[in-house]
Amino acid sequence: MVPRREYRAMKIAIIGTGNVGSALARGLKKSSHTVVLGARDITNKATQDLAADVGAELASPAEAAKSAELVVLAVPWNVAEAAIKALGDLSGKIVIDCMNPLGMIGGVLELTLGHTTSGGEIVANWLPGARVVKTLNQVGAEIMANNVSMPHRPVMFMASDDTQAKAIVATMLTDLGFEPLDAGDIRKSRLLEPFGMVWINQALLRGRGRTWAFAAVDRK
Repeated sequence: MVPRREYRAMKIAIIGTGNVGSALARGLKKSSHTVVLGARDITNKATQDLAADVGAELASPAEAAKSAELVVLAVPWNVAEAAIKALGDLSGKIVIDCMNPLGMIGGVLELTLGHTTSGGEIVANWLPGARVVKTLNQVGAEIMANNVSMPHRPVMFMASDDTQAKAIVATMLTDLGFEPLDAGDIRKSRLLEPFGMVWINQALLRGRGRTWAFAAVDRK
């Protein structure tokens, strides 16, 4: 199901300037949104160069989150709880959880959660006043930064209990070049996180590489 779109230019805080955070900043460079990068070390030259390249503001994570309408969590799962709690009160803000709860299990990269809960649900529990949307966890950073040359628009599913938040996030996903699709409530993160692992399996373990994505193609 395609959600009703609710477009407006927003101030978007991207928490984390690693591969995913940097890619999202680059993907939003030509949009009408204002981007603020939340970085632990705003004096880092690479971080300053990224901000200058994409025309983004630069602030501490807590300051970035406080100033923005929409907050994107793009930090490694193993530091997620501490990083999120350090952001302060995010009540009323739309928060995108694009993290997958990954860890090494028996020497293999696996999901550390599943079936009875998900990373998305845990993030929502950490942020009871926020409007949490699980999305942007289903492809690699390269596709987030630039997907304009693909023959089909790549699909990106969303899961959230907040229908209006999904409608707003859908416009941001469209700006990033994705076809947004509504997967249902936040419990559907239990589907989206393993779905993200399918991309990881094909890209990193099966030799397909990192420059492909899933698409929803209808029969004409």
